[in-house]
Amino acid sequence: MAKTKTTKPSPATTAPTFSPAHPPITPFESPAQARAVSRIDMLVFGRLAQLGTRPANLCSDEVFVRRAFLDVIGTLPTSVEVRAFLSDRSPTKRAALIDKLLARDEYADYWAMKWADLLRIKSEFPVNLWPMAAQGYHRWVHDRMRENQPYDKFVRDILTSSGSNFRVPQVNFFRAVTAKKPEGMAQGVALTFMGIRTDKWPKDKLSGMAAFFSQIGYKGTGEWKEEIVFWDPSKAVPAPDGGLPIALCPDGTRTRLAATEDPRAHFADWLISPQNPWFGTIVVNRIWSWLLGRGIIEEPDDIRPDNPPSNPALLTYLHQELFAGNCDLKHIMRLVLNSNTYQLSSVPAVASPTGEANFAHYTIRRLDAEVIIDAVDQLTGSMEGYSSATPEPFTFIPEDQRSIALADGSITSAFLELFGRPARDTGMAAERNNRPSPAQRLHMFNSSHMQRKIDRGPKIIALLQSTKSDRDLIDEIYLSVLSRFPTTDEVAAIDEYVKRPGANRTDAAQDVIWSLVNSAEFLYRH
Repeated sequence: MAKTKTTKPSPATTAPTFSPAHPPITPFESPAQARAVSRIDMLVFGRLAQLGTRPANLCSDEVFVRRAFLDVIGTLPTSVEVRAFLSDRSPTKRAALIDKLLARDEYADYWAMKWADLLRIKSEFPVNLWPMAAQGYHRWVHDRMRENQPYDKFVRDILTSSGSNFRVPQVNFFRAVTAKKPEGMAQGVALTFMGIRTDKWPKDKLSGMAAFFSQIGYKGTGEWKEEIVFWDPSKAVPAPDGGLPIALCPDGTRTRLAATEDPRAHFADWLISPQNPWFGTIVVNRIWSWLLGRGIIEEPDDIRPDNPPSNPALLTYLHQELFAGNCDLKHIMRLVLNSNTYQLSSVPAVASPTGEANFAHYTIRRLDAEVIIDAVDQLTGSMEGYSSATPEPFTFIPEDQRSIALADGSITSAFLELFGRPARDTGMAAERNNRPSPAQRLHMFNSSHMQRKIDRGPKIIALLQSTKSDRDLIDEIYLSVLSRFPTTDEVAAIDEYVKRPGANRTDAAQDVIWSLVNSAEFLYRH
């Protein structure tokens, strides 16, 4: 175990920083009251008015720059980036920052990670894609995110693909399903692209949808672990009347499967239609949940009649905008990110039992495991080691690999497992566990892993060896860790700690960094 620190906590560490009880003007909120500037705001604020509650104030610029970086690219802003944003006096600087972040390379890294969770991109048990296929599949998803491929084409390419799992990576969707049977494929498609859990479906409904996937064939090649996924019309089962096979869409539409067409293509055409009640709904609901912390339908992949949306008009609007924007997912993100609803403070204006479910304030939630360790490594200049428990073959991961860019769910670390990175076994959003635990707190607070990063990290050493004044040093630490300048009270607390008998500059600065990295303000989105 590392030595036990005895740092006098700064106000950021003890943090009722998110408590509604603190004064209205803080580093976390703007004095400006929120007003509707977009259709999203009108729908959200209108709903809040019906419920007799009001939205929080807008968040401060300090909060916004950090929030936008973490939500859009899963990356902490540097002190240089924070200073540049805070010093910008343009009234459109928030919109400009959103556009810059959506164009960054890290955007594809972060959103490929999110889709890899849903698509179960994992080489080992129980998915067993194998390393080469998992790497290729992730690269394919990453490239689609980077080029911003329209979402309908992205899904259609997955559902209708045929070929080698090594050379046509998207065919791995049909290898990652729970069972390589038509019913298992139907269940995977329904969960991933419709947000429906079919475990309570009538048997004939599931088997009717499964008919679309009943003609998928698999065959090996002479290459190790290679498998061809293809349309095999010889698997077609005639209808009881001797005619062409019959399949059933989830909305009840019955169709005869033509002998000259892969049934998956027919299903994909039905699925991606603007008239489909699930296709657009699930993806805009997921984006909303990823950006605001909870879905309009919660949980985001549990769409059913007895789990209605908290704001049906909002969900309908986003669904319409998806197709009006040619299924451009960045278009939906821009609408959400530029809304005042997204830019609300996490400090509620009033105590309300319905406020969080109706987006009266930004939802506080812990950072993803990958984002936390990447942020610590960015601050300290240190690196992580990753490995697979059962490599086939051994997969080498460069030391400078960022966690959000890891391709394979089988490649992990003790930190990622402790902090709830999903195993990618189910494809459900709930598989990621961002709930804090005593073991996590102990690791951050007193592990040799964290101690080494702070005491020996090259960026920390370089910062401490600089000629900055003590106040400049503290400002730099706060901007790097919390994306804001310290408050007057925090400066006073740190000054008192630094000037205590026997203190030295290096130990004191490291203690401040350690204290801030352990704060709720660092570990949570707010």
